[in-house]
Amino acid sequence: MSPTWTSDMIWWHVYPLGFTGAERSLADAGPDPVPRLTHLESWLDYAVSFGANGLLLGPIFRSATHGYDTLDHYEVDPRLGTLDTFSHLVAACRSKGIRVALDGVFNHVSRQSAIVERALEGGPDSRDGRWIRWVDGRPRSFEGHDALVELNLSEPAVIRHVISVVSYWTDMGADAWRFDAAYAPGADAWHPITEAIRFLHPGTWMLGEVIHGDYADFVHRSGMHSVTQYELWKAVWSSIATRNFWELAHALGRHRAMVEHFVPYTFVGNHDTTRIASQIPDPRHLEHAVALLALLPGIPGVYAGDEQAFTGVKTESATGDDAVRPPFPENPYDLLPFGGSVYHLHQRLLGLRRRHRWLVSAVVTTRELENEYVVVELTGAEGERLDVVLSLCDQFRPLPPGTVLEGSDRASSSLQPHGWAVIEP
Repeated sequence: MSPTWTSDMIWWHVYPLGFTGAERSLADAGPDPVPRLTHLESWLDYAVSFGANGLLLGPIFRSATHGYDTLDHYEVDPRLGTLDTFSHLVAACRSKGIRVALDGVFNHVSRQSAIVERALEGGPDSRDGRWIRWVDGRPRSFEGHDALVELNLSEPAVIRHVISVVSYWTDMGADAWRFDAAYAPGADAWHPITEAIRFLHPGTWMLGEVIHGDYADFVHRSGMHSVTQYELWKAVWSSIATRNFWELAHALGRHRAMVEHFVPYTFVGNHDTTRIASQIPDPRHLEHAVALLALLPGIPGVYAGDEQAFTGVKTESATGDDAVRPPFPENPYDLLPFGGSVYHLHQRLLGLRRRHRWLVSAVVTTRELENEYVVVELTGAEGERLDVVLSLCDQFRPLPPGTVLEGSDRASSSLQPHGWAVIEP
């Protein structure tokens, strides 16, 4: 069971190296640390104002380039600052009631790391060599990326290292952890780690990055509290883009079953995916995706910029992530005005979620299902209920009976073409 505080969480997911405009690689940086994490402090009120109460940080540890090629798990990346910079950010978050989550990249490290250097010097059968995984006498690369070498999470010394790192940063103020590429070593590899963390830091929330497979089984075997709900992410944008709500209905059925066992982390975008505003070809339908994120059961996360309708297409190239990991201005007042309506939509819908706390574990049922029209019913344990009505079609549709709490046209007695509504029966 997750810590009780997580049921009210709405995370703002930030990729710090991109957000703060850091150099592409550590080699390009100057000799002295630059306290770029302070850049985030001027955005905390902004995050709170649209409904977030958690800051989910991408990698902040010393790395060679993009943050997922760690060099030292105990050191803040000099491109972002120092330990004092991090501590100051945590204190600023605390003062505003914001929880902090860190990205733990423990499945792999940079080939340039001291861990890999020692392993290469000792060889596969040495004590240091057992820290990494090998194939045909060579360090095993993570998913074909030669710059990333997989750690051996079945090695007791590595397990102790991960527990030590998590404890160190949790003592420094981290409330939660996202375990990157948790799927790669398998669920069972994480169990001794999560078991120790539950004992040492019982209030810490643990989220595993899992893309495919049986999510509930992964949670059970790994000891994680939650996993990334990629199935729902795909169904939300794809069903809207292709005008096929049958895909959404199928995913919601699976989502309902998951919520019976754990509370998934839900999202419509992150640092590894094309922006939701670029996934959906008809801009009239972006609001539909926001409504689903805000109201479906789960623990939602908003990827920084999605609340402003940022666009960006991820590509498979050396710079393919740049479009979805852009630098942000020094403060929110410097944002261009074009995303204002989507920002205010997040405010309204996340505010609605806060007024209906039961939504975190609601039972979801699909009604009146058509290719371009669907009614999603959400019910709570005490008989609470909301209906989310979505239309992608050109015709007016009758609204289910009840009070319209939110929608594309709250003054209308029927659902306008390409509209949506949230109704309390």
